[in-house]
Amino acid sequence: MRTSLRRRLSHRLAALAVGALAAALLLPAAPAAHAAPSAAGSTASATAATTATAGSGYWHTSGRRILDEAGNPVRIAGINWFGFETSNYVPHGLWSRDYKSMIDQMKSLGYNTIRMPYSDDIFKGTSPSSINTSSGMNADLVGLNSLGVMDKLVNYAGSIGMKVILDRHRPDSGGQSALWYTSAVPESTWLANLKSIAARYAGNSAVIGIDLHNEPHDPACWGCGDQATDWRLAAQRGGEAVLSANPKLLVFVEGVQSFNGSSYWWGGNLQGAGQYPVQLSVADRVVYSAHDYATSVAQQTWFSDPSFPSNMPGIWDKNWGYLFNQNIAPVWVGEFGTTLQSAVDQTWLKALVQYLRPTATAGADSFQWTFWSWNPNSGDTGGILNDDWTTVNTVKDAYLASIKAPNFGGGGGGGTGDVQAPSVPGGLTVTGSTASSVSLSWTASTDDTAVTGYDVYRGGVKVASVTGTSYSDSGLSAATTYSYTVRAKDAAGNVSAASAAVSATTSPGGGGNAGCSAVVSLNDWGSGLTATVTVTNTGSAPTKGWQVSWSWPSSLQISGSWSANVSRSGQVVTATDLAYNGVLAPNASTGFGVQATRTDASASAATTVACTATS
Repeated sequence: MRTSLRRRLSHRLAALAVGALAAALLLPAAPAAHAAPSAAGSTASATAATTATAGSGYWHTSGRRILDEAGNPVRIAGINWFGFETSNYVPHGLWSRDYKSMIDQMKSLGYNTIRMPYSDDIFKGTSPSSINTSSGMNADLVGLNSLGVMDKLVNYAGSIGMKVILDRHRPDSGGQSALWYTSAVPESTWLANLKSIAARYAGNSAVIGIDLHNEPHDPACWGCGDQATDWRLAAQRGGEAVLSANPKLLVFVEGVQSFNGSSYWWGGNLQGAGQYPVQLSVADRVVYSAHDYATSVAQQTWFSDPSFPSNMPGIWDKNWGYLFNQNIAPVWVGEFGTTLQSAVDQTWLKALVQYLRPTATAGADSFQWTFWSWNPNSGDTGGILNDDWTTVNTVKDAYLASIKAPNFGGGGGGGTGDVQAPSVPGGLTVTGSTASSVSLSWTASTDDTAVTGYDVYRGGVKVASVTGTSYSDSGLSAATTYSYTVRAKDAAGNVSAASAAVSATTSPGGGGNAGCSAVVSLNDWGSGLTATVTVTNTGSAPTKGWQVSWSWPSSLQISGSWSANVSRSGQVVTATDLAYNGVLAPNASTGFGVQATRTDASASAATTVACTATS
């Protein structure tokens, strides 16, 4: 995947170079082709004052939703307009259009937010190139440096009711970097410039947040603890720099490429965020961001899977969707795009749009998004605009119609519809297990209309959709611990938050009459706790060893243990015997303990544990 993605970036850079050449060729002319979009944009400008007030002010998060200053749920449904990060040092297309007519056209098409990529070069006083100022176009940009032009674009977007997300796309205009720093642009420069741009727009709520760095990838890691490569730790430092200058901004944090041996698109792998969340000093500011692409960018194994496209929701769930589905945090798909030339790409985009949740049925309780790109000169995706930088690729734009939200709220698709999620399923219980299966049951959820079914998740990955309140998961490995959650869904596509997790350990599979039970006793003092576990042999033969498992949220961090080997994978904690306490006679008992600290005072500690024994 790395090779393919590098090829994608070279395609983009080639496209940008072509755009710069086109700009040089177009500058002597005095095109008037932008007049028609300006007329459309004038209508948008004239009606801006009468649009809904949802989206006003600065924004914050609440669970998986983003709320405006008044507490109204809002949806980012926008477009990427690149160029500040290239050697033009200004968004592309101004060689043929006026920036106001361009932004007016975005709004008239129903896009409510602009993601503006930039590089750290623009903090050096760079002068933009390829801006056409003939016939009165872009007249107020004459003589401005790149940041001055950015001010104009931000202010105009805000004046017609649009929002802007600033994206630190590259350390310099030369190209993308795997890490947030390079030898030429150290972390100190990155932090200083994040703080500078946050301060520049403090008090201007047209800018709602900053995307800290575009597409971190190998060797960037998530949760590995290495200060030089751990993107999660760097994002915390970058987020604090932003919030120190403007504590009202959202902090957008992209994923990485690889986590625990599982690889995905650059910036698209957020599998580690549940276990290792980004924690900032200002609450309700983190929005996780994923990038997702089709075969016109790179071929991936999931596109040729026989089950495609029905396999895609599970892939999206695993890599980034679970954060939204489990009500952990909002998820913004900051980039997704395709040329739409292949049937696979067309199917992929249709499936992704449905996964992002139509605005008409889900309202603003949806995934956030900005499509790549407005520009037609992205070599591996093309854009919403055609090559003339004026007319619209109506086929591509139409794919996005159901998820647009022109006024930020739930009216983008023709009505708010049912936006209430079902209640969280309760009482999730392991009712039985064998060497290869686990049986589960739970209590029914309620909804304002009707619950249509339940999704069952094993380790954060959806494994089944059922209509009843029980499920048997088969084909499992013997003597292995699994963690399960369940979510309810209704006919409108609303999905509940995840149930409390339960763990189950399959039996060893070798026969025998070993068995065990485990009982936990908690000493909980708020900021931390100790869990003392008593293991008892319930079989008729001596045990040779035992294993106990349970689920704890990521905000409970293990700080010590005794009398057992204790390990953790995600939310599942596993304890196994030591050399001296694995052998237990029938009815005999032994004990061990675990100490943990809390990063969230509301985090509850599991008292239900599973025990297996070998004989």
